[in-house]
Amino acid sequence: MADTNSQVVEVLNDLLKNAHDGAQSYRVGAEETESVDLKQRFTSLVTYHEKTAQELATLIATYGGEPTESGSIGGAVHRGWLKVKTAVGADSDHSILEEAERGEDANVARYRKASKEALPADVAAVVSRLAANAQQSHDIIKALRDQAKAQKR
Repeated sequence: MADTNSQVVEVLNDLLKNAHDGAQSYRVGAEETESVDLKQRFTSLVTYHEKTAQELATLIATYGGEPTESGSIGGAVHRGWLKVKTAVGADSDHSILEEAERGEDANVARYRKASKEALPADVAAVVSRLAANAQQSHDIIKALRDQAKAQKR
């Protein structure tokens, strides 16, 4: 049973890192954009990712694990790249949304991977719900990116 719990904790901690990355990335996006609408959207996504992180941390503790408190190295690189792109004058909102979509792609992929794991029913239900939310967030960001791209032309 302990081995199963450690596998569950490992899967959940991977998702937790991703939630931390999402919150931190959208915080950077909100700082970098000049669009009031995008600032509001990104701020609400920060809140969403923080709530997701809290839910995952609680589940990790339930399974006897220690929740990670930070994101991934890849997430830090992603945020750094976002700051570089906006600093050198890349089309701000479109560039920010491109990077946000890239982050959402990674988010969806992590949930798909986690969904394939043999998880207890309660954990699988949470992962399934969060995976659907991740796909919805991805689709919203993609639509905003497409809209920004069309306005750029």
